Amino acid sequence: MNRLRLSDAAMQARHAAGSCCRCMDLIRTLAMAGLLACLVGCRSDNSAPVKAPQQREPIRIELNGSDPGASEGVLDRAEGPLRFTVGHGRHGIGCEGTTFQEGVTPLGTFQVNAILSNDRFEMDPALVEQSGKTEEELRESLFSNMNSIDFKGDGETGEYGVGYISLAPVPATDQPFRFNTYDGVFRWYSFAIHGTNDETRIGKAVTGGCINAGQLTMGVLLDTVELGDAVVISSDSPCQP
Repeated sequence: MNRLRLSDAAMQARHAAGSCCRCMDLIRTLAMAGLLACLVGCRSDNSAPVKAPQQREPIRIELNGSDPGASEGVLDRAEGPLRFTVGHGRHGIGCEGTTFQEGVTPLGTFQVNAILSNDRFEMDPALVEQSGKTEEELRESLFSNMNSIDFKGDGETGEYGVGYISLAPVPATDQPFRFNTYDGVFRWYSFAIHGTNDETRIGKAVTGGCINAGQLTMGVLLDTVELGDAVVISSDSPCQP
């Protein structure tokens, strides 16, 4: 009888020891699971994709062929949209995809490929290479050279005002845009938004085809626009094919 009791006690002890071991195993398993969950969570946080910056809104310009004074541009900004009056080509409005012609302002989507002023120079590297000059040479003299040209032959210069924002059509089409000389002055010839030396021209159809804007507007644009920004020019007026 005593032997049986001792055996029962031994069996109970062994059972208790086994239960304890199983508890320890369970604790270790839970601890490892918690550690793995933490590591996976940390790894997930670190490898989460970073959202790309919000795409910049295009500058939108609406031309009015019958009432040029109603032609208007809109630049979206954090502090609210900037609305500004513009002038356009003296020979009318060209349909989207047409080749740039003197005095005709084309419609369509365009991309900024150069920003020129006395204080700022940025240009698509492909254009810099096309110029045959170094970036420093262009930075030093290109805009001042362009703004020194007397296009009307009346002795007045500064017809680009405070700046020149060059535009290339999207998708690309064959255009006469190029570096050349005008009256012996090296320049970049393209479609553009630019300033003026005569604010009374704003809101009129009197330009050589470019969009022109007032000095204050150009100041904001020159501080805001970046290479690659989109400009969308549209109109409900008839356009030339």
